[in-house]
Amino acid sequence: MLAAVAAFILITGLVAHFTIDSAAGDFVADALYAVMLFVVLSFVFVRTAAWRIGVASFVACAGIELFQLTGVPAALAGAFPPSRLLLGTTFTAIDLVAYFVGALGAALVVTWTRPD
Repeated sequence: MLAAVAAFILITGLVAHFTIDSAAGDFVADALYAVMLFVVLSFVFVRTAAWRIGVASFVACAGIELFQLTGVPAALAGAFPPSRLLLGTTFTAIDLVAYFVGALGAALVVTWTRPD
């Protein structure tokens, strides 16, 4: 079930990224990527608290975004274009906000919907 949800979120993020031609589309796509990572990590670490998975999701996304400052992802995208979807190419500070919103939102939804 979680794998299907992650696939749906990934597809939705890609659709938002490629069809909404504005900063809002990029923000929504980036937030959804953080949510997707949250779902994947929840699948792997079943008994881990939602807030820990949220932090891990944000840290991983932020790490990839900061990695873009090195120029390595841009060079990889030149050699292997599909890597652009995973690593991006250019650093944008607002992406960090989107990742935070996505990871926090996912953690809050899981916390509020989890039965006691």
